[in-house]
Amino acid sequence: MLLIKYLRSRIAPVLLFLILIAAFIAACLLYRVPAGAVIYPAALASVLGLVILTCGFLRTRSRHQVLRELCEESTDIIKSLPEALTVEEEDYRAIVSSLCDRITALSSESSAKLNETVDYYTAWVHQIKTPIASMRLTLQNSDTAESRRLSSDLMRIEQYVEMVLAYLRLESDASDYVFKEYPLDPLIRQAVKRFAAEFIDRRLSLDYSGTDKTAVTDEKWLVFVIEQVLSNALKYTKTGGIKIYFEEPLTLCISDTGAGISPEDLPRIFEKGYTGLNGRKDKRASGIGLWLCRRICRNLGAEITAESAPDIGTTVKIDLSQYDLKAE
Repeated sequence: MLLIKYLRSRIAPVLLFLILIAAFIAACLLYRVPAGAVIYPAALASVLGLVILTCGFLRTRSRHQVLRELCEESTDIIKSLPEALTVEEEDYRAIVSSLCDRITALSSESSAKLNETVDYYTAWVHQIKTPIASMRLTLQNSDTAESRRLSSDLMRIEQYVEMVLAYLRLESDASDYVFKEYPLDPLIRQAVKRFAAEFIDRRLSLDYSGTDKTAVTDEKWLVFVIEQVLSNALKYTKTGGIKIYFEEPLTLCISDTGAGISPEDLPRIFEKGYTGLNGRKDKRASGIGLWLCRRICRNLGAEITAESAPDIGTTVKIDLSQYDLKAE
């Protein structure tokens, strides 16, 4: 409570005032001064002291409210701080100003370094895509089980490269989201096409009959999310297949017949770096893919959830009905 804190900060002058009043009364009693002549000035002094204490509290409360409001603002409003009334307050004001300048400088430096990192990896991604594309063209001339397996591995390399870029872009201030109304069927088929060779090579079924639904979203980022979910589903599905369907009003569901997720792992699968039991068995798991999906879905105004049971399978649901932006 502010009043209690204020009184504690004024305990020394209040005690000194009470000691002086007590000394005054004691001196008057020793000299046999009439009681009326003692009580009146003591009461008057007490009233004046209470008024001064009250005024000080009101001023402190006003300054406290201003400072609390400033705490929620950015560091560039140091000039809005209340005027310093003492040398000590002036020193504190100088310290706060210095800290704000240092925070601003560090923030600018950090932002510049992050932008440099993003630029570097962006260039790296474009450079590494050239040999990947060359290898893919070479593999397209061969239709064997080995070439299909190599194509599948090459596709995953491309996916990991894109994950690096997506991770860096999410941490930067830049945004390349373009929202408009898209038909969802082409986006889903685009994501599925990347895994066609793996479906064939591993003899896994795909149950998807198409859809006429549309959603306001960003094409590139939504395809990235669908690809990540499909990649996870394929990684842990040995037999059976994957089913893609919609629940009303606009929830995309990707269901597999894979290993499933244990109940204790399920609430944490979207946490950064969390791999769970299945991830610990698969040493390649990083715990980044689903975390990226949740971050991207939040930026898209969507919600991603999962339902699963061990040895039965997993269903990931992407609710695209939450975004309230209307296409222009």
